[in-house]
Amino acid sequence: MGISLMEGNEAIGRGAAAAGCNFFAGYPITPATTIYNTMLKLLPPKGGICLQGEDEIASIGFCLGAAMAGMKCMTATSGPGISLYSEQISFAIGSEIPIVIIDVQRLGPSTGSATRGADGDIQFLRWGNSGGLPVIVLAPVNVKDCYVLTVQAFNLAEKYRCPVFVAANKEISMTRETVDLEALDLPPVAERKVADADASFLPFAVKDGQLVPDFLAIGTTILVRQTSSTHGPDGYITTDPEQIEKVQERLDAKIKTNISKFTFHDEYVVPGADTLVIAYGVTARAAKVAVKKLHQSDQSASLLVLKTLWPVPEALIREKAAPYKRVVIAEMNLGQYVRELQQVLTGKEIVFLGQMNGEMIKPGQIMEVIQNG
Repeated sequence: MGISLMEGNEAIGRGAAAAGCNFFAGYPITPATTIYNTMLKLLPPKGGICLQGEDEIASIGFCLGAAMAGMKCMTATSGPGISLYSEQISFAIGSEIPIVIIDVQRLGPSTGSATRGADGDIQFLRWGNSGGLPVIVLAPVNVKDCYVLTVQAFNLAEKYRCPVFVAANKEISMTRETVDLEALDLPPVAERKVADADASFLPFAVKDGQLVPDFLAIGTTILVRQTSSTHGPDGYITTDPEQIEKVQERLDAKIKTNISKFTFHDEYVVPGADTLVIAYGVTARAAKVAVKKLHQSDQSASLLVLKTLWPVPEALIREKAAPYKRVVIAEMNLGQYVRELQQVLTGKEIVFLGQMNGEMIKPGQIMEVIQNG
């Protein structure tokens, strides 16, 4: 395709198609609707399916059913829809169903401002499930990231059989930028590991050295059980504490112990700086402008851009923050990811710049915090 002018939502759709997505279901909601529009153009000509559910709950339910039948599935919504997705997100975690969920964040709470961006769902994406088990959340900074991180999200969903979120933002998703798709460094497309249909099969059993069960689609000649209740390797409901504990610990470990394999980030290092700015999403763009403007000043700062938000990349954050006396974090909310930094960087001075009024944080605001603390 070469160089194209596209908005972030179109890039998400095209990234999904490049990753092998063949099923999309969603319900129209600003500012995520153009993802549905894109998938409606891309999937049917290739034999894929694109559905509009009667509401958000039905839409994600369609996706989970299709994923259990072996399809690569994606849905997209914004804050109000993510709230309605919550029960099905828990089902996907507990029953190990791969799905990519795009959250094009807008200003909340509740209906909020449909045409204003924010990063107010960051904690909800991590903790909006019953049980508190980990999920993977990626955060794009620009339109190129929307494409690349969507491909990564599908690969992670397939590999770890779990929901993977892309935490977009209205300001990224509805901004048009040029992208050279042929020049992108994309990972190989991953597929879930399929079980041997000729061998005995337990839907949630894992082999030695594995943390993720092999997959067989529902609807084949082999009986495949799925349940949202606590279960053992055979998929039957159980109240046995030992079996329950083993499954819970495995669901936790399969994500947390592999975080180093999908810790995506960028950095801009200024030698001699005593301040590190940490940012994600669209605010990282303002942060980069601020840091570059201060490069030659007495109050210079370096920048760490987090593109993997959950699980928290603790090792990366500690390593990158170690040389600095002070850390500044800027985010479009009243203080969500800063809490994670405070837990990881104990003893380090952390300065927070937050804003949730429908406007983006400007480079000048970040510069002022760097200079004045």
